[in-house]
Amino acid sequence: MATVSTFDMTGKQTGTMELNDAVFGIVPNQSVMHDMVVNYLANQRQGTQSALTRAEVRGGGKKPWRQKGTGRARQGSIRAPQWYHGGVVFAPKPRDYSYALPKKMRRLAMKSALSSKVQENEMIVLDELTLTEIKTKAVADVLKALNTGKKVLLVLAENDTKAVLSARNIAGVKTAQVNTLNVYDILNCDQLVVVKAAVAQIEEVYA
Repeated sequence: MATVSTFDMTGKQTGTMELNDAVFGIVPNQSVMHDMVVNYLANQRQGTQSALTRAEVRGGGKKPWRQKGTGRARQGSIRAPQWYHGGVVFAPKPRDYSYALPKKMRRLAMKSALSSKVQENEMIVLDELTLTEIKTKAVADVLKALNTGKKVLLVLAENDTKAVLSARNIAGVKTAQVNTLNVYDILNCDQLVVVKAAVAQIEEVYA
């Protein structure tokens, strides 16, 4: 079984923890992880872009000049696409870019992402994260003690308001719960810091 070291809030190693190989010890599937990241980014798109076609631009009802005899090219409207202030030929319109992937693919992508972090020694298990007050410096000191990188994903076992509010103002630090964890955030961080209780929840969900 895969084994990782556990640390306390001061950065001191307190022991080791065995991880479930069915979740943290599989061979990462690069293709599935890529598909999941593309899916996540597509689902984040608002799809609110919009431009006017020639039918929607105001004006242009009158023919600019007569059809023949002027020596110029024939024109039917000053709102045709080739005219300044004319309509857009294939104007983008509001649309929904989201789509769904099969459940088995989503689960495999999640397990692949978690396993890749373990294999690359980019996962840290924190015994617990207990804060007495909302204080950014408290979380910053913990991350500094753990010697994390610039981009950190902090996975909590429950909705800890103090931890979330304390971490949200630190550049590059993002918090998540087990039910909001996604493949993109896992792969996008330099260090995955998981509270020990959250590890048990992850194994319960994905094992």
